[in-house]
Amino acid sequence: MHLLYLDESGSVSDPSQKYFVLAGVAVFERAAHWVEQKLNDVAAQFNADNPYAIELHGSPMRSGREGWKSWPLPKRLQAIHDALHSGVSTFHPKSVRLFGAVIRKDTLAGEDPVEHAFEHLASRFDRYLQRIYSKHNDAQRGIILFDKSSTERRIQTLALEFKYSGHTWGKTRNYAEVPVFLDSRASRLIQLADLVAFALFRAYEHQDAVFLQAIQHCFDSEGSTMHGLYVKDL
Repeated sequence: MHLLYLDESGSVSDPSQKYFVLAGVAVFERAAHWVEQKLNDVAAQFNADNPYAIELHGSPMRSGREGWKSWPLPKRLQAIHDALHSGVSTFHPKSVRLFGAVIRKDTLAGEDPVEHAFEHLASRFDRYLQRIYSKHNDAQRGIILFDKSSTERRIQTLALEFKYSGHTWGKTRNYAEVPVFLDSRASRLIQLADLVAFALFRAYEHQDAVFLQAIQHCFDSEGSTMHGLYVKDL
C-alpha cells in the first residue's frame, strides 16, 4: 500500500495571500517507519531526551513561533533543509514521491481552492497507482492521510463522489478507504507533508525557492513528464 500524507499551506480566506497550496508525500508503507526515524534524528537536535516533543512545522520553524524562538534562525532553517533532504530526497524515487497543487486563488471564479486542489491530487495519486500496476503488474492500493482540519467532512464527501460519481477525468479506482485525518502531533509524516507544502508556498507566494530546490526533483514524474505537481497560475 502507498500512503499519501497531505497538508496545506496558505489561507483560503486571507486576502493578503495570493496562493493556496495542498501538497505532501507518498510513502510506500514499509518505508514509513524509516522516514519517521530520519525525521526523529532532525528533531533530536532540539530535544535529545524527547524528540517527539518537537513538531516539525515549516512556518513556526522559520518565524520562531510555537517555542522555536529559543534557537537561532540559521539552525531552524537548516533543520527544515535537513528534514526535507533526509525525509524525501534520501528515499526518492523508490519509496517516496511528492504530489502538490499550487493554486493562485484569483484564477478560480467562484470555485473552492481546497476542492480544486484535492480533485487534482486525488486523481493524480490514483493514476500513479494505476501506472504502477500497468508497468510493473504491481497491484497497490492507496490511502490519503490529512492533518485534522475543518475540511474533514468536505474532503471525505469529495472522495466518495470521485469514487462513485467520478471527477473531471473519470473515477478513482485504487483507494482502499476514504481519507483519514490525523493529529499532526502524532505523525511525523504529516509534519513532513507540512514542510513540503510550506516549501511550495514560500516559492510561489514569496519567490523564495530555497527549500523547494532540495526536493523539486522528487515530484512524481515519468521520463520528462511531470505528473505530481499541478500549478494553476496566471
